Amino acid sequence: MEHGEIDLSAVAWFFGWAIAIATLFFAGLQLPLQTRLTRARSLLYNAAVVAAAVLVAVLANAAMVLHDTHIDLTREKIYTPSRQAMAVVDQLQTPVRLTYFYNGQDANGQRLKEVLGVMAKRNALLEVRTVDPDREPSVAQQYGIGMANVGILEAEGRKVVVQTTDEGEIAIGIQRVLREKVITACFLEGHNEFPMDNFEFHTHMEGIAGHSHDDASSKLIQTTGHGIGRLRRALEAQGYETRKVILATSAGVPESCQVLIDANPRTTFLPAESAALEAYLQRGGSLLAMLDLGFVLEPRLAALLGKLGVRLPQEAVVDPLSHYSTDAEMVAVTVYERSPMTRNLSMTFFPGIRPLLPVPPVQGIAVAPLFSSSRDSYTRSVQPVAAREVQDSTPSMRSHTEEPGPRVLAMAAEGQLPGAPTGAPRLRAVIVGDGDFASNSFLPYLANSDLAMSMVRWLVREERSAAVATRIPVPPMILLSGTQMQMIFLTVELLLPLLVIAIGVSVWWRRR
Repeated sequence: MEHGEIDLSAVAWFFGWAIAIATLFFAGLQLPLQTRLTRARSLLYNAAVVAAAVLVAVLANAAMVLHDTHIDLTREKIYTPSRQAMAVVDQLQTPVRLTYFYNGQDANGQRLKEVLGVMAKRNALLEVRTVDPDREPSVAQQYGIGMANVGILEAEGRKVVVQTTDEGEIAIGIQRVLREKVITACFLEGHNEFPMDNFEFHTHMEGIAGHSHDDASSKLIQTTGHGIGRLRRALEAQGYETRKVILATSAGVPESCQVLIDANPRTTFLPAESAALEAYLQRGGSLLAMLDLGFVLEPRLAALLGKLGVRLPQEAVVDPLSHYSTDAEMVAVTVYERSPMTRNLSMTFFPGIRPLLPVPPVQGIAVAPLFSSSRDSYTRSVQPVAAREVQDSTPSMRSHTEEPGPRVLAMAAEGQLPGAPTGAPRLRAVIVGDGDFASNSFLPYLANSDLAMSMVRWLVREERSAAVATRIPVPPMILLSGTQMQMIFLTVELLLPLLVIAIGVSVWWRRR
């Protein structure tokens, strides 16, 4: 059931109940109270009438109870669970018990109490008990709860505590308590990647040309002040553990890493690091590689990506047709290939992205593109990041003779590399030509966070479970496209002044 959607079958059962009750009322008015039958037959007649009336009433009310529906008449549908939360409840195949302690004086807590009741009616496997600690202090003491608006989820001996008044957080808690093993997301560092400990964010939304972050010597995206801490916190909110991995100081990628995230490396790998990454993939690891403009691939790393069916040229994509704001190098994507990672995605944007050139992968690896730029896009050459400058600083000028056409921006690979151990699981890898879309500055906007999270969910093999978005706090902003800004400019700077002039001329003309 979608958010705010009414179950029409339950409504039909309600009308059936109303018809049955109306029939009983009409029969009560029409059937004679006394008959000319013998006393025995008269008693039998009355007993039959009473039995029929009771039977119809019981069946009608039983049907009503078994086909209950929830109708939320509020405009914002505040008492209706979100579509994502209901999807999690629909997928339940294991009993889950939820004990929610709410504050009877808190409107948000009262709202969630009602919403949880609707969720419990959706699936019998979800057992919900709501408790007001002020009225039932013994229950709160039994669970050791000293605060309100806390949910305790229990399933198969596991327990998760969630403090919230949002059903989305409860849905995430359900997924966490049903998870049989801990999932660890590892962030690779050591090559000037986005640091996972950096939670800095910016409130500006400029394009690639102005994205220097007070670094006047750079004409590429230099993101030393950026971090990827917001993505880390979003993963932790989903119940994933996170840790940092530095290949140069370790023997390899730890066994506990279900997914390795390499976000925007700026310095070249060492050959031993590339070998460790290949060994990780050979034993069935998962890799999210966000390799931004100018990053130079060490030969062994380039060969590894070639085995996965990808080659990365030193070019930037320019898309005059589909871009965000006024910058043609802030490529916007609204059309996606069919994939578990791209279901229900709206627009995403990438502040400076390099194209991916598909090449034949090695035997045993299946490759599929995820999304591409528009038909009018083209590329311009850039120098490696060490050069810290672009060969052609004017984005609208082409530096070579390639014809416009779609450029692949992200690809997914799955399978087994040569030399994989016997019985090793299939590796999964996602390669994207940009890392800024998942950085602190751009992750919360449009569908960037949905894309980043869906990539990680696919890599850790949780793509079949319902996706519940994690709320990422952002400062209040109004984000406008280039067309919207042009319309506002024309309205404020031209139409309104002309309207004032026209009114003045009209008044003058009438008074002359």
